[in-house]
Amino acid sequence: MTTRSPDTGETGSIFASGEVAEQWHRGKAERDDVNAAANEMMLDLANLRTGNRVLDVAAGTGDQTLMAARRVGPTGYVLATDNSTSMLNVAADAARNAGLTNVDTRVMDAENIDLDADSFDAVICRMGLMLFSNPVKALIGMYRVVKPTGKAVALVWSTEEKNPCRGIPLAIVRRFGCDLSAVPGLRLMFALGEPGILEDTFRAGGFHDVAVLAVTTRWRFPSAAEAIRTTKDSFPGLQRIMARLNDAERELAWTDIETQLSQFDGPNGFEAPGEVLIGVGTK
Repeated sequence: MTTRSPDTGETGSIFASGEVAEQWHRGKAERDDVNAAANEMMLDLANLRTGNRVLDVAAGTGDQTLMAARRVGPTGYVLATDNSTSMLNVAADAARNAGLTNVDTRVMDAENIDLDADSFDAVICRMGLMLFSNPVKALIGMYRVVKPTGKAVALVWSTEEKNPCRGIPLAIVRRFGCDLSAVPGLRLMFALGEPGILEDTFRAGGFHDVAVLAVTTRWRFPSAAEAIRTTKDSFPGLQRIMARLNDAERELAWTDIETQLSQFDGPNGFEAPGEVLIGVGTK
């Protein structure tokens, strides 16, 4: 059963507004294209089976929620949690439109998971763990609610240098004097990307048999100009930090971003490398 979350009036998240949630949802096709293989690998590592109960932490608009729901089937169950009501409402609508009746949504802080112990067969978290102020606390909560021998799996960004489509714009706005910490989560995008950090974080959360896999991704667009257009439309954190620049600075920043990203333009269009990490641990 899908449910629309009540209005909690959250204010800290860049995804709190309905406008940003819809904007994020519009970027689904792009995210699917870039991370399709990584998303499937995340669910494979979670060892999802028909009838499983799955907790999706920081589910956002629910791209991976629906994937998990299809894997566990109608006898299974997926609970999508997030601190953004607006994002979860989009996820609930997407599940309903897909005809999935085994999905629920609930507003919940990832660092304070208020659910019964040993109540889920697996926990997944896609592109959220690195944004938490205390990822170890979030993993401790995941460890508590997953059943013995169950797994928690988290997909995060690798390093800024290995993800130029996101790293280059952020480096440029920093050069213009922007403080990324002014936008919740933006400064933390690559916080778990350096070697050893994600593994250590899982172990600190209580998990054993921890493994971290690096997955190469590709960002493809017809041209660098289209890559810029999509970036403007589906990177709300960058938009918010850009708003702190004056008009002239903003224009210069976007020009610089396009110039630097044009290095990935070729005869077959725009293609830039990327990398994500998938951490998995067993209770």
